[in-house]
Amino acid sequence: MPFAPRRPHPRRPHSRRPHRSRASVRLTVAAVTAAALLALTATAASAHIIVTPDVTASGGYAELVFRVPSERPSASTTKVVLTLPQTSPFTDVSVESVTGWVVTVTDAPLPSPATVDGTTITKAPHVVTWTATGAAAIAPGEYQNFAISAGPLPAPRMLELPVDQTYSDGSVVPWTDPTTKGAAEPEHPAPSFEVTTAVATGDHHAAATSGSDTAAAALTGTTHGSSDTTARSLSGAALVVALGAVALQLVGRRRHAG
Repeated sequence: MPFAPRRPHPRRPHSRRPHRSRASVRLTVAAVTAAALLALTATAASAHIIVTPDVTASGGYAELVFRVPSERPSASTTKVVLTLPQTSPFTDVSVESVTGWVVTVTDAPLPSPATVDGTTITKAPHVVTWTATGAAAIAPGEYQNFAISAGPLPAPRMLELPVDQTYSDGSVVPWTDPTTKGAAEPEHPAPSFEVTTAVATGDHHAAATSGSDTAAAALTGTTHGSSDTTARSLSGAALVVALGAVALQLVGRRRHAG
C-alpha cells in the first residue's frame, strides 16, 4: 500500500497584543493622583479649627460658630481658648452653653481707649475659655461646635480669631498663624472670615450680610461625638475615583488580551 505523505499542520496566525496607549496610561496616573490629592486635602481641612458667622457686615452682631476637631490619634481635646480682638474690640459677647463644658468670658484692659458706637471704653471681653468636665472631652476623630454672639464687627477686613487647643496629654496647639492671600496655607491657620461692608437699614443689629444658610450647615451635628462626615465623604469619593480609573484600565487590558 503506497505511503501517504502527512499534511503539514496549518500554522495559526500570530496575534500580537496591542500595546497600551501612552495616553491611557497618563489618564490613569492623572486620575489616581487627583484622587489622592483630594483625599489629602479633605483630611487636612477636617483637622483645622474654622469659624462660621451668620452675619458678616461691619457694625453687625454675629453668631460665630467654631468647629473644633480632635486631630490627635491618642488624645482628647479638653480645653479651647478663644482670643478676641482688642484693637477693634467687641463690647457685647455672650456664649452658648455646651453640655459637659464650663465656659468663662474674661475682660481685659485695652491697649488704648477705643470708641465703639459713640462710647469710649477702656476694657472689653478678651478671652473665652471652654473647659471639658467628666467625659465631655472631644475624642480622637470627633468634633464639637462652640458658639458665641459678638459685636459690633469691625471695619471691613479679614478678621482673625486665634484659638489655643489643649489635649488630654498636656499638649497645646496654637491655631494662631495669619493667612496671607495668595500664599501657601500655614500649618496652624487662625480661624478667620471676611468682614463685609454694611448695608444701611436703620438697625445696626440687622444691618448685615447674612450667611445663615452656611451657619445652619455648620451647626448640623453639633452634638458631642459627631464625626466629620464631610471630610470623610470627600475622601471616600476620591478613593472611588481612583478605584474606578484602575478598574477601567483592567477591563481594557482584558479585552485586548481576549
